[in-house]
Amino acid sequence: METLYITHPACKLHEMGDWHPECPARLDAIHDQLVASGLLDFLDEAEAPVAAEADLLRVHTAAHLDYLRSHAPKQGYFPIDADTIMNPHTLEAAAVAAGAGIAAVDAVLGGSHQTAFCAVRPPGHHARPAQAMGFCFYNNLAVAAAYALDSHGLSRVAIVDFDVHHGNGTEDMFAGDDRVLMCSFFQNSIFPGTWRRPCPENMVNIPVDAYTRGDELRQVVSDLWMPRLRAFSPELVLISAGFDGHREDDMGQLGLVEADFSWITQQVVALAGQTAGGRVVSFLEGGYALSALGRSAVAHIRALASL
Repeated sequence: METLYITHPACKLHEMGDWHPECPARLDAIHDQLVASGLLDFLDEAEAPVAAEADLLRVHTAAHLDYLRSHAPKQGYFPIDADTIMNPHTLEAAAVAAGAGIAAVDAVLGGSHQTAFCAVRPPGHHARPAQAMGFCFYNNLAVAAAYALDSHGLSRVAIVDFDVHHGNGTEDMFAGDDRVLMCSFFQNSIFPGTWRRPCPENMVNIPVDAYTRGDELRQVVSDLWMPRLRAFSPELVLISAGFDGHREDDMGQLGLVEADFSWITQQVVALAGQTAGGRVVSFLEGGYALSALGRSAVAHIRALASL
């Protein structure tokens, strides 16, 4: 059963200025590496739909959607904050980025695919119920998780987040929801610096020091993530796949390499095979060193597809 690779041309129309690291070239870097590796021939490509407003409203407030719509520029840029900026195409891109997760959940729960990778931008895991931040406008993974719970009637959805930054928006949306278990590691003392203390019971937040190496992070996954995931026995696993923890990426100072992203993905896929019928949907989050991003995404997708 092929892995679904879902994206949309509109995701490359959103841009925040030539200086900004969260740029359209990120998707080109992934696609080029998939072609060069030959892996693209083994994926089932699809175009993302537009997320319905009702799907966005499961995790975002109506006021948030209204604010973004009312401030979307017809030309030029509108800054939400210094790093999170709208151009005339931003909301179109954000709507299909969120829609990709809806389509991917339908595909894996419907049985046409076992795993899926959403090659979309803008990313999502910093977007809070009523706030765009950290390059994120809609929380793509959270939209998909809420849709899986409410529309497909699931009882247990696991979220794994290995971005170098904490997925604060996702945490805000699901903290205390016993239908969701979120496991993450992230570099301590960098953006956004808002992980909850004490940690909610359905969250496994592991802040790690700068320059933590891949072998140490593999131990975190083995010792702290996997026992909780096995006990939770998810029916679906969603991944916030941020590749900015790569040692070549200046956005953080972790020491991960492609083999580490592959290994983490293999552990998650194996767990999903035991409890969730192998159903895993992954979402692109961070990753800004373009060569490292492309190589790491290929390693991740290869592991998703068990190739």
